[in-house]
Amino acid sequence: MTGISPAALDAVQEWLRRRAALEGLSDNTVTAYQSDVLGFLAFQTRHHGAHLGLGPLAAVSQGDLRAWMAHERGRGLSARSLARALSAVKGFYRWLAERDGLEPSAVLAARSPRFQRKLPRPLSTDGARAVLETVELQHPTQWIAQRDVAVVTLLYGCGLRISEALSLRGADRLLTDRLIIRGKGGKERVVPVIPVARQAVATYAAACPLAFVADGPLFLGARGGALNPRLIAKVMETVRMQLGLPASATPHALRHSFATHLLDAGGDLRTIQELLGHASLSTTQAYTAVDTMRLMQAYHSAHPRA
Repeated sequence: MTGISPAALDAVQEWLRRRAALEGLSDNTVTAYQSDVLGFLAFQTRHHGAHLGLGPLAAVSQGDLRAWMAHERGRGLSARSLARALSAVKGFYRWLAERDGLEPSAVLAARSPRFQRKLPRPLSTDGARAVLETVELQHPTQWIAQRDVAVVTLLYGCGLRISEALSLRGADRLLTDRLIIRGKGGKERVVPVIPVARQAVATYAAACPLAFVADGPLFLGARGGALNPRLIAKVMETVRMQLGLPASATPHALRHSFATHLLDAGGDLRTIQELLGHASLSTTQAYTAVDTMRLMQAYHSAHPRA
């Protein structure tokens, strides 16, 4: 990028390689970190009107940080996205401090912007059941309808992300009572597979007229290639309109529903964290907020004067 020294660019790439190797980051996460840090460096170059090498990086002040953050907010970046970008910049500076002895205090002291975390928006138990029953009615070709049922059953019955469900291989078509799922950052977890999910996949596999390849995709498109996740999103869009469900009833909402209904049934947070593959328990704790919110809604409905 113009104005950033080759040494600084090389440092960013080395930092990204090390993080990816040590933490098993996904390609999307690496790309996001790269964009955030290079954007910060490019702004500082313009801000100071000079080429930005490793030496000037050490001289970045809190005022420089505030100027960058104000610029990012001014171009429409949300508080959540800015917090992520600042976290990436701090991570880069910590690494530079370890590698080069750079003093990172000015950067690390910068306060992250506050933002309201979005609560998961799960379906009700009846809503989730209605979705599973209605998905089968959406396609006139039986095996395709059964394919879609199998996918959404895995999302709700096992708490999988859509990318995780569609990453299953042809060799997985005869499911056992557990799956080893490789989630975000390449982290593996063991997920129990309930009988209804095993049966849904078995029904689809038996009906599918296309040949499965052991290391090829389990869920196939009509022409034999890997199923596009957009098709499942489109099925969910049609189903929610038919059932009068909110726009939040997406494929990912089925994963939220899995976690929330487990919590309702007495599941503990640590177990739910492991089943979902969350790196931090704080992410899973969002479901307790959903549970409390629903409890208060029920309370105020029953006691409107409260």
